[in-house]
Amino acid sequence: MRRVIRWAILAAFALIAGQGWAFTPPASPSYCPWPAWKLPPAQPGDPIVYTTPEGTQYTKPQMDSTYDQVCWQQDPPDTGSRDTWLTNNYIAAHGAPERYAYGPDSHEGLDLYRSGLAAPGLAKKAPTMIFIHGGAWRSGASSSYGYFAENFVQAGANLVVLDFINVLQTGGDLIAMAEQVRTGVAWVYQHAQQLGIDPNGIYVSGHSSGGHLCGVVITTDWAARGLPANFIKGAVCASGMYDLYPVSLSARNLYVNFNLADTMNQLSPILHMDRIHMPVILGHGTKETPEFQRQSDDFAAALAAAGKNVKLIVAPGYNHFEFAETYSNPYAPMGRAALEIMGLQPGGALK
Repeated sequence: MRRVIRWAILAAFALIAGQGWAFTPPASPSYCPWPAWKLPPAQPGDPIVYTTPEGTQYTKPQMDSTYDQVCWQQDPPDTGSRDTWLTNNYIAAHGAPERYAYGPDSHEGLDLYRSGLAAPGLAKKAPTMIFIHGGAWRSGASSSYGYFAENFVQAGANLVVLDFINVLQTGGDLIAMAEQVRTGVAWVYQHAQQLGIDPNGIYVSGHSSGGHLCGVVITTDWAARGLPANFIKGAVCASGMYDLYPVSLSARNLYVNFNLADTMNQLSPILHMDRIHMPVILGHGTKETPEFQRQSDDFAAALAAAGKNVKLIVAPGYNHFEFAETYSNPYAPMGRAALEIMGLQPGGALK
């Protein structure tokens, strides 16, 4: 029987070969060689454009590759349709979130998913996690992340997912984008009574470019803006970029004006660590690009050296897009971390 199966398999491969079948790698930029998870080789004469603090050297095509997560996926990611499907299922079962505008611009809105705590007294004391979505600074929307709510709501927390302008809509101005995110976070705190949430239980999180913006939020000089310096009680930032200089050397500079109004200095969280007054959890997967991994590793090391309360999660086997989805699972890396930083247990509101 085994011999028959073996001959059948060999015959099938012979048929495929006879028909001229060959594997065709997916279409990708020239700086994304196949298979995934490797840098394009340095070519003779290519100048080194960046050397990491650890001594790793990169050419321009290698910088383009290491700041483009799609180059590091074995298959083209389709988390977008998966996330939309999961969010639609959650809303069908539990209802749509409350929608609020935090500013006059059409992009300035947020979705609020309320805690599953039934008792009014307990519900008003529930912590609130604000999530900042990613999308390479040029895409993304709150509507794709509603499925995160199940983890937070069932544990006894509120979830706020921000919408904000993207960098294509600002003409390359990353500062304008960051300002909307800051405005949204501040609005939640300032309107806590209106929202019926606890102003003393506000946390922030984000992934990818949203992880960068999470870093920007926690290194904002809030006192200079008339708010308590410590109103954010904790942060869970995933797969972010915390030093914009190397990012500016990549193909992202085709749509972000890193030289506008001192963007790299103003929006590099690693340069403003003195403004951090809360515990911070950073994380990344081991199948993310080398630079995305290094950015979190180095920021965590710098925070620890500065005496800050920081924890780094390095999750084996996760690529960039899969890692974002772990916020939705109370037993996965970032979902568990988010509940722990708020002092909650999985499913705590259901007990």
